[in-house]
Amino acid sequence: MMAVVIAAVVSLVVALLGTPMFIRYLVKQGYGQFIRDDGPTSHHTKRGTPTMGGAVIILATVIAYAVAHLVTWQSPTASGVLVLFLMVGLGAVGFADDYIKISKQRSLGLKSGEKLIGQTLVGVTFAVLALQFPNDALRRPASTSISFVRDTALDLAFAGPLIGLILFVLWANLMIAGTSNGVNLTDGLDGLATGSSVMVFGAYIVISIWQFNQNCQTSPGANCYDVRDPLDLAVVAAAGTGACFGFLWWNASPAKIFMGDTGSLALGGALAGLAILSRTELLIVILGGLFVTITLSVIIQVASFKSTGKRVFRMAPLQHHFELLGWQEVTIVIRFWIVAGLFVALGLAIFYAEWVVGAP
Repeated sequence: MMAVVIAAVVSLVVALLGTPMFIRYLVKQGYGQFIRDDGPTSHHTKRGTPTMGGAVIILATVIAYAVAHLVTWQSPTASGVLVLFLMVGLGAVGFADDYIKISKQRSLGLKSGEKLIGQTLVGVTFAVLALQFPNDALRRPASTSISFVRDTALDLAFAGPLIGLILFVLWANLMIAGTSNGVNLTDGLDGLATGSSVMVFGAYIVISIWQFNQNCQTSPGANCYDVRDPLDLAVVAAAGTGACFGFLWWNASPAKIFMGDTGSLALGGALAGLAILSRTELLIVILGGLFVTITLSVIIQVASFKSTGKRVFRMAPLQHHFELLGWQEVTIVIRFWIVAGLFVALGLAIFYAEWVVGAP
């Protein structure tokens, strides 16, 4: 349990102290954010603000995870390394996208096809590896069963191992794409995505520690959790929480730095990885309810405009709709944080209620 605390503290310190150093480097290089002219006019003042700050979040998380294991002298687990792989891999795709934007001073970075290929390569690799590495109890990081708060009876391997592998890869990539793009769409106002991610990461600390204490490998019972490495997932979640907290100090309004696609894709990937490996795949829809709501606003806007020629919102994603209604940016961020917190509370309540109802 000490590793969880160490990971949170180390990542917080690294992000808190490392971010201003990275800001100075980016300013010196002239790497500033490009602002679209068709967005809210209040955003024009943000032109030139350093971006790609997500690199600090990634670095702080990885360093904290490594330090936590070195100090406690515990070996990394397959589950923990896989989540970090997904985070770093998607962060690299986002970094390439951000770098093209700032180097060419345009709103378009990677082409949609190129971005999709990068995300797919990382996602497929993660999904295939997640079904490998059985431990002594023959438990693997992931399962082909669809999960809510634990694995359900719906097993994707119903037609055999090969079909199960293919279907799981598709399912995992759908989750990864949905979560990473959801965080990406939320990252439109100072501190909004960072603060919301903190809450979801915090929820996974609680969930993973609870699964560790009620794990089938150490405390077998009718209602135990069949998760391979729950405590190490808590270490990753704690590292992500601390990194986001430290970065938020500099990303809060008025932001001194933006996380960019580097950070939003990495955070979304980490949350998807935690959901898949903790067997809470559908619960992430509730825990990350704010991300889902904002993504739905874009889908509704596009569908409405293409089918009727009319827009439901003044602008999508949803946070910009409220900006155009005259809400102040800080007001929107705080109120959206409240909504994010309510979704997280609901998700944790459902997780705990399921255990209480099923307890012998």
